[in-house]
Amino acid sequence: MMLSFKAFLSILFIVLSSADASPLRHDAGKATLSFAARVNARDAVNVAAADRARAQAMKQAGFKGKRTGGSSFSITNAVVTYTAQVGVGSPATEYTLLIDTGSSNTWIGASTRYNPTSTSVDTGNTVAVSYGSGNFSGEEYTDTVTLSTGLVITEQSIGVASNAEGFDGVDGILGVGPTDLTEGTVSNLIAVPTVTDNLYSQGIIGTEALGIYFVPTTASQSAGELTFGGHDGSKITSPVTYVPLTTTSPASYYWGIDQSISYGHSIILSETAGIVDTGTTLILIASDALSKYQTATGATMDETTGLLTITPGQYARLQTLTFKIGDKAYNLTPNAQIWPRSLNTDIGGDSDSIYLVVSDIGSNSGSGLDFINGYAFLQRYYSVFDTTNNRVGFATTPHTDDTSN
Repeated sequence: MMLSFKAFLSILFIVLSSADASPLRHDAGKATLSFAARVNARDAVNVAAADRARAQAMKQAGFKGKRTGGSSFSITNAVVTYTAQVGVGSPATEYTLLIDTGSSNTWIGASTRYNPTSTSVDTGNTVAVSYGSGNFSGEEYTDTVTLSTGLVITEQSIGVASNAEGFDGVDGILGVGPTDLTEGTVSNLIAVPTVTDNLYSQGIIGTEALGIYFVPTTASQSAGELTFGGHDGSKITSPVTYVPLTTTSPASYYWGIDQSISYGHSIILSETAGIVDTGTTLILIASDALSKYQTATGATMDETTGLLTITPGQYARLQTLTFKIGDKAYNLTPNAQIWPRSLNTDIGGDSDSIYLVVSDIGSNSGSGLDFINGYAFLQRYYSVFDTTNNRVGFATTPHTDDTSN
């Protein structure tokens, strides 16, 4: 059954501001945009179920090796979503687009109609992508795309929807994932260059990389940055440490890495492949690993939220959760392992309860995609998605050890 977009659209809704509200900053082939976080309390959703459905669909799409028949996974079910005000055409018409590192097609027309201008070219190709709880189909155009002053892309491939379902309140998607994710989505083409591809090929950025800086939603200054062309050194408190992309499928189809996870001094997930994904709210781990984590913490399952819950006494005894990525250990403190308590009721939880942000991916280890480091991890560590060098990097930030949850 088609799931309502309104029923699932973000508990945590990240708004990437337009140029007027968030000035663009250039620095040596890079361009940084600020964005703000806000809580968009709508109908309570089962956070874990929404994330798990996305994970399972991503696995299935990855095993296919390309978007055969335009298959994809749900972006509209994601609890964490991002929107950008993007201009298309000259003069530009502004569209509100969801941002996703787990998909790569850029398209418009779900709500606001496409307004062709002198820079618009109909290629004659068709485009179609299904997102699980939504889909679109239409024609491919090339046009000028303006992300902000100084970030203007010419002849960018865009989809113009003649039919779109499940995208109420937004106009489409700005896809910033790997180029391979466009395979099989546009007729007569193997793949199409992404926005980041063209920023690089047109000399606007010096490296085809994307740096993402989040802060915990409940921090005193809940804001962040998206940096095209590298990373923002002013937002990190350690060097960026990179690891190569995994070669294990289906994680290799996305921003995939290899890592192990330990709770305290015990390994709960041996080194295996998984992905880093801004569209996933929680930290998802293999079912057998979650069972070890649940036993070690003493947590019980809360059926309403789908999250593990612990008592205040168990929270006081909670140990560090360590992610070993390459030669570097990334620690999540006890506070980083819990859902922001001020947001408990927004997910249908009890205001006095303590919920954990580590959840079940829906299959045992050995699947080729055994974890997803989602927003709960990324709000504690700066991340860099580097296409040029086929790697992902992480660094600490001033918020890595925050206790605001």
